[in-house]
Amino acid sequence: MNPRVRQIAASLIRQVAAQKRPDSIDLGLGEPTLRPTREYFERALEHIARHGIRYTANAGDPDLRAAIASHYAYVAKDRPENVCVTVGSQEAMFVALKTLLDPARDELLVVEPAFPSYAKMAALEGVAVRTVAMPAEGGFAFDGERIAAAVGEATRAIVLSSPCNPTGRVLGREALDALVSALERRPGEPVWLIHDEIYREQTFVADAAYCAARYPYTIVTNSLSKSNALTGLRLGWIVAPADFIEHAIKVHAWATSCADTFGQRVALEIFRTPGALAEHAAWYRERRGDVVASLEESGLRYVRPDGSFYACVRLRDGVDSLTAARELIERHDVVAIPGVAFGPPMEGWLRLSFVAPSEQVRAGIQRIAEYCRCLPVAP
Repeated sequence: MNPRVRQIAASLIRQVAAQKRPDSIDLGLGEPTLRPTREYFERALEHIARHGIRYTANAGDPDLRAAIASHYAYVAKDRPENVCVTVGSQEAMFVALKTLLDPARDELLVVEPAFPSYAKMAALEGVAVRTVAMPAEGGFAFDGERIAAAVGEATRAIVLSSPCNPTGRVLGREALDALVSALERRPGEPVWLIHDEIYREQTFVADAAYCAARYPYTIVTNSLSKSNALTGLRLGWIVAPADFIEHAIKVHAWATSCADTFGQRVALEIFRTPGALAEHAAWYRERRGDVVASLEESGLRYVRPDGSFYACVRLRDGVDSLTAARELIERHDVVAIPGVAFGPPMEGWLRLSFVAPSEQVRAGIQRIAEYCRCLPVAP
C-alpha cells in the first residue's frame, strides 16, 4: 500500500456529517438545498438526442471552453486555450497542484483556515506544505502582508479560497494588492496564486478581489456545484495561462480522459443563458441576512460572512470542537462541523452551513447557543 495514502486521514467533515439522524437539523455539509433549473437539462438532452454522447476533446468541448473564458474575461486568460474542463473543482485543484509543483523541490503555502483537500492533495503527491494562519482575533480576515511574509525559499504556489470555506471571509482589493506587490518584488521564479473561486456567486461585499484580474501567475479553479446547485454533476474547470493549461490537459487526460459529455452540455446551456450563473445569488444573500440576525439574537460570538454560505461560531475557551460537534448531535440533534477540520487556527470554533430553510437554521443556532451556555467556564 502506498505509504502516503496510509498516512492521510479520511475526511473528518464527512465523518461528522455521517452521524446525522433522520430528524437532525443539518448545518453540516456545504450542499445546496435548492433544486437546479431543469431547462438546462432539457436543452442538453435534446442536443444529445440529435448528436449522441461521444467523448469530447480531453480539454473539454471547445464551445464550453470558449464560453467559460469569455464569461470571466481575465486579462490574458480570455481564450479557449486558457481553459481545461474538469470533473468538478476537486479534480481541477488536483490537476493544478500536480501540474505545477515538483515534489523534489517545491512547497505549497496554504492560507488557513482552509478546506482540507488542498494539503491532502499535496501530501498525496509528496509536496511539502507550509501554512499561514489568518488570526481569529481579526475575524480570520485575509492579510496580504502576512501571507507574503510566510513565503519561503521553496514556496512555488499559494492556495486560498475566497469567498472562504470555512470562514466566509472574502479577499479584498487592498489585501490582494499587498500580496501581489510583495510577490512582484521577490527575486527568482514567480510564486503562483491558486484561487479557489467555487463560492464566487455567493459574494455579499463589493470589495471582492479576483487574483487572476490582478496577477498574471494565477490559476483559478471553479465549478457549477455551488452556483447552480449542481454538486452531483461534477463539472468544473481551470482558467490559467495557456502554457500552463497545455500541460494541465495532459494530467487531466491521463486521470479522467474528459469530463462527462452530458454535464458539459448542461454547463454550456448555463453559460449561454444570461444571468444563469447568478440565478441563486439573491436567495443566498437573503439567507445570509437571516443567519446574521439569528446569530445576533443568539449571543454567540461569530464571524460575519462576506461570502459563501457558511458562518463560524466560537465555543467557550478550552472546548474541543470535535467533542462539541459530537455532543451537539447526541444531545441537541444538530449537525455542525468542528473547526479543527479546517486547521489548528479554527480549533474552538464550529462551521455552520446555512443552506437549510431559515427556520431550521435559526432553530439550530438556538440549540448551539443553549449548548454553549451549559458548558463549564474554563478556569
